[in-house]
Amino acid sequence: MARETHLADAAAASPKAKKPDADGAAVAVVPDVGGSGGGGHGGGRKLSLVPLIFLIFFEVAGGPYGAEPAVQSAGPLYALLGFLIFPFIWAIPEALVTAELSTALPGNGGFVLWADRAFGPLSGSLMGTWKYVSGAINGAAFPALCADYLARVVPAVAGGGPRVATIVSFNVALSFLNYTGLTVVGWTAVGLGLASLSPFLLMSGIALPKIRPHRWGAVAGEKDWKLFFNTLFWNLNYWDSVSTMAGEVERPGKTLPKALVSAVTMTSLGYLLPLMAATGAINAPPEDWGNGFFADAAGMIAGKWLKYWIEVGAVLSSIGLYSATLSSAAFQLLGMADLGLLPRAFAVRAPVFNTPWVSIVCTSAITLGMSFFSFNSIVAAANFLYSLGMLLEFAAFIWLRIKRPELARPYRVPTRLPGAVALCLVPSAFLVFVMAIAGWKVYAISAAFTAAGVGVYYLMGFCKARGWFKFSTADEGTAYQRQDSRNGDV
Repeated sequence: MARETHLADAAAASPKAKKPDADGAAVAVVPDVGGSGGGGHGGGRKLSLVPLIFLIFFEVAGGPYGAEPAVQSAGPLYALLGFLIFPFIWAIPEALVTAELSTALPGNGGFVLWADRAFGPLSGSLMGTWKYVSGAINGAAFPALCADYLARVVPAVAGGGPRVATIVSFNVALSFLNYTGLTVVGWTAVGLGLASLSPFLLMSGIALPKIRPHRWGAVAGEKDWKLFFNTLFWNLNYWDSVSTMAGEVERPGKTLPKALVSAVTMTSLGYLLPLMAATGAINAPPEDWGNGFFADAAGMIAGKWLKYWIEVGAVLSSIGLYSATLSSAAFQLLGMADLGLLPRAFAVRAPVFNTPWVSIVCTSAITLGMSFFSFNSIVAAANFLYSLGMLLEFAAFIWLRIKRPELARPYRVPTRLPGAVALCLVPSAFLVFVMAIAGWKVYAISAAFTAAGVGVYYLMGFCKARGWFKFSTADEGTAYQRQDSRNGDV
């Protein structure tokens, strides 16, 4: 949700030595380090299918909030076509790649692990930098967004000390929620998802007799294609974020593909149906469709009660978005520590809840600090870095098909190598397009973050050589367990 708001603003303004098992598949399992159970094999409960679906939903979208600029920039016709077609050329390929690699290498860290296995530790570290910066900056918007929505009901929190207290309280409360474990976070996401989607289901039902199909054919007089494609892209992105928690999933070989298919379907319909209802039931010009217009449309269709419900749903959605983003980022740090890319402290787990509390606290502190800044160019650069990460992810997917054909893949994208290449070509071309239209400030900031990522990699190597911090190693930090590719019980 808030990712799209950011984009609208920005538009306006050597491999490790491993010992493979007989099947060639591996899961990183790190022995306990101060309560750590790295790799997701501690004593905590695992994520089951339903909460995993809603966690993916919040990592990607959180509801149709933020889809309005697609109508504003090009009109109802192109917005509807975009949300109908774009899942097939972007969301589904990204989800398929995530499903195959997450089940083949179901350890925490996800895309970092994939890049490390394909191209070596430097690539894994760079992937971690790009994705972590992108996730942390996007996550930083949610506490401030929640405060903005609350200010509509309680004007006192619009600025000054009350606003700061609201943002800090939001951050601390959801950090503690993440500390209690992914099972709690997942079932909380189920409740938040149902609450934030239900007003749109009601709106769509009430709008049915008022829909005039000819309104779907309207187009904007002056089209802003940059805003249009950015809105589509970031409303249907981040499907790979769930991979950083793959080590915490119950039977990932079966659960992850089912969860991704369900989440893609739910998310796509969650955009398309409300857009069809609102654009077909009210005669509003495209220029009225700014961020937040869904609430106004609901008021026109059903009355103020539904408008207020959607505004409350936006707050609940921002809570779910932040919680899911924090979980993904924290488990990414844990996975990087398991691989020896970061100090082992980031893999330390809480004794009761088995959560990576150091990684949670660090990520929470970073996002809290960023919540008080306005940084449109940095947000655009974060999106640029995410695109770089996705290109590396697609390359890892293809290279592992070539380099490790024997790797057990409980879920395998049903195509041979040429089809796998074709699957990645269209989304890769779109990534290049999105990156090409970025401004020079974005290029400069992205180059600085990339240089910092390379610097962090060599700094960690220097600290490891000097013994300043403890790191997981190939001998003590990685063990391998056999994968059953026939039944997916991994």
